[in-house]
Amino acid sequence: MAGLTGGPGRQGESLMSAQLEARPRGPVALLRTALLPGVLVATYLVVFFLVSIGVIGDYQQTILATICINIVLATSLNLVTGFTGQFSLGHAGFMAIGAYATGLMTMRYPSIWGLVGGLLVGAALASVVGFLIGIPTLRLRGDYLAIATLGMAEIIRVLLLNFDFSNGAAGLNGIPRLINWHILFIFAACSIVLIANFLRSVHGRNTIAVREDEIAASSIGVNALWAKTLAFVIGAFFGGIAGGLYASYFYFIKPDMFGFLKSIDILIIVVLGGLGSLSGSVISAILLALISMKLQEYAELRMVFYGLILVLIMLFRPQGLFGDGELKPAMFGYLLPWRYRYVGRSKGTTRRWPAKLDRVAPWHYQYTGKPSGITKEPPAAFDRLTSPRKRGGPKP
Repeated sequence: MAGLTGGPGRQGESLMSAQLEARPRGPVALLRTALLPGVLVATYLVVFFLVSIGVIGDYQQTILATICINIVLATSLNLVTGFTGQFSLGHAGFMAIGAYATGLMTMRYPSIWGLVGGLLVGAALASVVGFLIGIPTLRLRGDYLAIATLGMAEIIRVLLLNFDFSNGAAGLNGIPRLINWHILFIFAACSIVLIANFLRSVHGRNTIAVREDEIAASSIGVNALWAKTLAFVIGAFFGGIAGGLYASYFYFIKPDMFGFLKSIDILIIVVLGGLGSLSGSVISAILLALISMKLQEYAELRMVFYGLILVLIMLFRPQGLFGDGELKPAMFGYLLPWRYRYVGRSKGTTRRWPAKLDRVAPWHYQYTGKPSGITKEPPAAFDRLTSPRKRGGPKP
């Protein structure tokens, strides 16, 4: 009987369940859970206030729309490339499917329901194509997978060039604009939250396990091909959503917009932010959009500048801005008032742990309850966050 119920799959499920049960609970879990929605709501309120007082005009709203679309694209590609470890260069193909499906639907039914239907149809078609392409190609690895996905994107682009319903190389013009920056922000926020929640689930942990070591993941019952295919399909779904949003906001699309360079643009955002970091994808999408805005007068040099950014990243910070980390409550320790911060006096001496710190510091760095006035060695992680000494100095 044990042989029937204790196979590798059941062992893998037990291991995943134990990991889920080991998550932090109480105030720490509450703070971590509320951080992402809190940041998104605060960002929306700040942008809304700036738009209402006229600081952000029409041109800046266009840049904001580009940022939101790039966030959807970058987070979905990061799911495939950063969290699953599959090097894909075909994301522009999924974006093209979503863009043309939404454009054709809204031109035929110029209403909000036409927009919703177009987004759903485009995302569903992109997911189906991702599933059909993913099953055979995700058995490949590294450069071979990149070439296969690039070929898939080029096939989609060439088909759109030759179909009558897509109007060939002329593309689709006069697509009704049915969305604004509010809707784009909601879609960007939803994509971040949904992908983050997926990564916290058992299926998301399976994809990360496959990235770390596919053989070891398979040995504990993880279906590696299914995990990679699921991540690829979800990435294609959000890529189709991003394409539909692009078509509905910018009126005009043509096949050449979704070529190889578009896939490289998305990949640069992911690499700059850090493979395996949703926070990095968001920050890098904002930075690159602002840089592109400043380089409007030198449009022909934009790709040269992007190439230079990639070279510098590979030389000086190959892991990207955030590496594989995310925004955490501990990173906001610098926002504490100076009198509550932990400050070292000199190297090699015992440092003092302020008694008031336990009311404001993150819970996992709190003072553990010794009477006030007794010196205590603080955790090294907190010392690195708040102490002005260099990382290479002696540990407290």
